[in-house]
Amino acid sequence: MEHIISTIEADTATTADFAALPLPESYRGATVRRDEAGMFEGMASRDKDPGASLRVEDVPTPPLGPGEAIVAVMASAVNYNTVWSAIFEPVPTFGFLERYGRSRPDAAHHDRPYHVVGSDLAGVVLRTGPGVTRWRPGDRVVAHCLSVELESADGHGDTMLDPEQRIWGYETNYGGLAELALVKANQLMPKPEHLTWEEAACSGLVNSTAYRQLVSRNGAGMKQGDVVLVWGAGGGLGSYATQLALNGGGIPVCVVSGERKAALVRSMGAELVIDRSAEGYRFWKDEHTPDPREWKRLGARIRDLTGGDDPDIVFEHPGRETFGASVYVARRGGTVVTCASTSGFQHQFDNRYLWTSLKRVVGTHFANYREAWEANRLISRGMVHPTLSVTHPLAEVGEAARAVHRNLHSGKVGVLGLAPRAGLGVRDHELRERHRPAIDRFRTEAG
Repeated sequence: MEHIISTIEADTATTADFAALPLPESYRGATVRRDEAGMFEGMASRDKDPGASLRVEDVPTPPLGPGEAIVAVMASAVNYNTVWSAIFEPVPTFGFLERYGRSRPDAAHHDRPYHVVGSDLAGVVLRTGPGVTRWRPGDRVVAHCLSVELESADGHGDTMLDPEQRIWGYETNYGGLAELALVKANQLMPKPEHLTWEEAACSGLVNSTAYRQLVSRNGAGMKQGDVVLVWGAGGGLGSYATQLALNGGGIPVCVVSGERKAALVRSMGAELVIDRSAEGYRFWKDEHTPDPREWKRLGARIRDLTGGDDPDIVFEHPGRETFGASVYVARRGGTVVTCASTSGFQHQFDNRYLWTSLKRVVGTHFANYREAWEANRLISRGMVHPTLSVTHPLAEVGEAARAVHRNLHSGKVGVLGLAPRAGLGVRDHELRERHRPAIDRFRTEAG
């Protein structure tokens, strides 16, 4: 590993130099274990500790197949699917790995008693398999997390509709929270060269997801002037949705969980902010009973901020806690677009407000390669900025996941892989200096 790191840091190594590097027989990765999948049985989700199940251990380097690449991971990031993997919800991920391993002979090695998790990376290509022509050893890359086979006709209009579509590092093994990662070559995209490794690593999943959900014709198809209610606008996903709304001429109404995050989204240019903690919103009377009066109070607050307009689009991802309110506050003919359920998967809402007001609920899930590439291009051009707030070494991945699970973070939480320290990997210093305040915004807030 030291030889790999020194070759990357030399910054003058050629494709041949990288191709000549021997791959180690094993590497360190953040894993969960099959035999521990029942460790949280009987506990409420909020009480489960991902730091108790995530461990960093040596795992064998996987074989390289056709159309694949092995990447030296300089940095990665924690996403909610890492938390779900670590608390074994809604189901343990080993069922995904087992099914993938049975689906094709060249995937059998994904079915292991350990799961190397993580769905983001920035790093350097070390090896490419047969059939890969776009990428070469030594290329500096980031990865999106769509793993797809495309043997069915269903995926050729939109790869997210392929029946063999999976999320890398969640439904496949050998993810990005590690020193090495195995990816399909069509997951790779150019690293934004004005960013550090950890900054470049933190945007792939959330920025692509927000782009499809909000901008793409496969999602809400936001247009200029649309009022967009963004839940969790100071968090990982919402911080990118807020930027995309502002860039595209939308009018974000940002819901946050405290004044600290309210100040953050205002610093991004958002003017309409709801601090749900300070204003005391409670959308459930108890565990089983929603409170429509709170939906109405939220709707009135939004109209007060917008000058009388209801949201054209509601950017949903909390799920159970907020979904009833989201359906209620969307304007007549408006769209609730959802990509996750971080507060619970069983939603409850009043369908009268959906059907009689001709509203739509649209489900989106990550992004196809084209959408991910377009989202990454915005990052590379300095039009959307990473929202990295804090970076941990790989050894502290459990602590990083715990912070995300408990919503103690702002923006994204990064994790170093092979990068010996934060702050490395920048090549385009001119573009970086032009956007430094925006790049540093979430990190400065975190102190």
